[in-house]
Amino acid sequence: MNRRADQGWSIDEWFVVALARTIRDREVVFHGFASPCAQVAMHVARRTHARDVLLVEGATYAVNPDPVFIPPTSNDLALHRDAVYRMRFEEFFDAASRGAVDRMFLSGGQIDGYGNTNVTAIGDPARPKIKLGGGGGGCNISATIGTLTLWTTRHRSGRSLVPKLDFLTDIGHVTPSGSRAELGYTGGGPQWLITELGVFDYGPDGHARLRATWPDVTVGDVRDATGFELRVELEHGILHPPSTGELAALRAVDPLGVRRLEFGPDELKRRFDHHGSTSCAC
Repeated sequence: MNRRADQGWSIDEWFVVALARTIRDREVVFHGFASPCAQVAMHVARRTHARDVLLVEGATYAVNPDPVFIPPTSNDLALHRDAVYRMRFEEFFDAASRGAVDRMFLSGGQIDGYGNTNVTAIGDPARPKIKLGGGGGGCNISATIGTLTLWTTRHRSGRSLVPKLDFLTDIGHVTPSGSRAELGYTGGGPQWLITELGVFDYGPDGHARLRATWPDVTVGDVRDATGFELRVELEHGILHPPSTGELAALRAVDPLGVRRLEFGPDELKRRFDHHGSTSCAC
């Protein structure tokens, strides 16, 4: 074990590793705009357990680039370095609509119990309190892409995992208009939801289930921050510590720490080690 791994790791590092582990080898994977945690996770997966993944950058549409580091913006030309191909915008959306993309990473200002997300507006859409960036086509392709990995680093706020969205941008398992099957959507929907409090998957009815918490988090913490019905089915081993190789890959590809931009300052104080000790100022 290298010295830095032996000294432990931070929540942002473990979080990105957990995202990376949702990727299976040989998948075609994609992330959207302004998604540093997902972006870093895709490169970590490609450098560790999923070396034959086909990685499509979310703003440049570069296929399997080899950047020296992940830049602070997702449309930096550094993300074109050594790419095997550069897709046109319409080319990618054609592939996604016909089911040729296996996994997409999605986040949201709001996420409901069935994995629907809102990145459009908080409050009344006619007169929103906050106008968000919008889906950028995510609504269309979330209906047809094979599986989705959702994430948020704002779970603890109590405003992210909600009982009802103010606006439905991207499609989960069940919408107010019906289920995926009833609506004729071909994509498989959300498979995982990773938050700074825990890891969820989705049950047979499409509703989120809490499967693991971080070592410094209790089920009570998760319940207090979750607006929708919390279904708890914990399973040991889902959230095992990052390996030396995973930490090395993450630190090599993200030396600027762009993943940390998604976390609040108190969350970034959380650290863990192999001896089971934790520290948290949350």
